[in-house]
Amino acid sequence: MVREPVIKGDDEPEDDFSGGAVGWDSSCLADDAEYDDVLRPQRLSEVVGQRQVVERLQVILDATRKRNEPLGHLLLDGPPGLGKTTLASVLPKELGTELQITSGPSLSAPKDLLPYLTNAAHGSFLFIDEIHRLPATVEEFIYPAMEDFRVDITLGDGINARTVNMKLQKFTLIGATTRSGMLTAPLRDRFVRREHLDFYDDEELVEIVRRNSIKLRTEISDDAAFEIARRSRGTPRKANNLLRWARDFATSKADGHITNEVVAKAFEMLEIDHLGLERQDRRYLETLVKTFSGGPAGVQALGHSLNIPADTLEDEVEPFLLRCGFIQRSPRGRIVTMAALEHLKLTLPEAG
Repeated sequence: MVREPVIKGDDEPEDDFSGGAVGWDSSCLADDAEYDDVLRPQRLSEVVGQRQVVERLQVILDATRKRNEPLGHLLLDGPPGLGKTTLASVLPKELGTELQITSGPSLSAPKDLLPYLTNAAHGSFLFIDEIHRLPATVEEFIYPAMEDFRVDITLGDGINARTVNMKLQKFTLIGATTRSGMLTAPLRDRFVRREHLDFYDDEELVEIVRRNSIKLRTEISDDAAFEIARRSRGTPRKANNLLRWARDFATSKADGHITNEVVAKAFEMLEIDHLGLERQDRRYLETLVKTFSGGPAGVQALGHSLNIPADTLEDEVEPFLLRCGFIQRSPRGRIVTMAALEHLKLTLPEAG
């Protein structure tokens, strides 16, 4: 089992600049843990966006400090890239305690979870990403740890088997999930607090881009920051991806300054339009219009036409198109909307 390093709340120096609840993925550029750490906020006050969530977290943090007791278990849910890991990392820093990190898919058996539980210090945090993917045996094993701060270990087999109760230090479990509906009710109910993270507006993303351009020591104009923000699909992680791409493009093709002109050329090369639609999104809509006459069309049929697995379309392409109002789901399949036709400047084929 590969364990993530323990993150110390007080051992890391604070960054002089603040940023948004941002992360990083490999959709545009290679994964770079060093930049991820640089861009990630170090304190709750530095988080841009999710204001109501942040304010509620501030309340429970203040109460925790005054009572001098561990924070209650916390569940964070919402689409990818909105800052669940960021919030999980800043809370231990606020309380000056430790954080252990793991994920649901890496915990295949109770023995994989046991070291995290036994190593947890009083008041420390355990963060489990993709907690909805915990196997049933691991989920049942964690119930007494969350409720009574103990684990039940079975020694021996058959008639010689006996159960030993091991007491644990009082810790805080933070679970993150992109699919809260897949959590079982017993697990969901054991979290004291549940916070849902929603998409960001353009103004919040502009602020994140500005702050993180300072951290990356890159000059960016206000117009360029807005162009990056409105292509980011309401997601800070995407904004970071695009900022770093624009930075690389400006370094390679210009004088290193990110201007509106540089951004326009950079995103033209990436084939991302002003709404954030990518080549694959446009192919989906064009196929729905030209091959299926605007629909209805089943996702399996669309997947075969595009040579893309249907679950990839459902998970990666359709959510944003639905948010834009470019497609509708019906019992018979997907249907293109007039808004999509206007955006792509397409017309439906004539019947007959």
